[in-house]
Amino acid sequence: MNDVATNGKLEKVCREAQAKLQKLDAEKNNDISSKLEWCLGSYNNDKNPEGLIEVGGQALTLLKSYKKKNSRQVSKKLIEDLEKVTTV
Repeated sequence: MNDVATNGKLEKVCREAQAKLQKLDAEKNNDISSKLEWCLGSYNNDKNPEGLIEVGGQALTLLKSYKKKNSRQVSKKLIEDLEKVTTV
């Protein structure tokens, strides 16, 4: 298991990403948001970060596309944090 997962940063950033996706467009982002929610629950049970890293990467791609369209919709910090935790 990597250090990022161990110190809880991965979980925290993925929760922030899920909240942001819900806020931006709950209907449109429901698929990735639901996957993140499931992976967060799974991670809490087994502490295996693989699913969170994978789905967090998908959320990162989506959030980057929102940022490209309107730079004020998604914070630079959230993008940077997601990049750190999903790049292993």
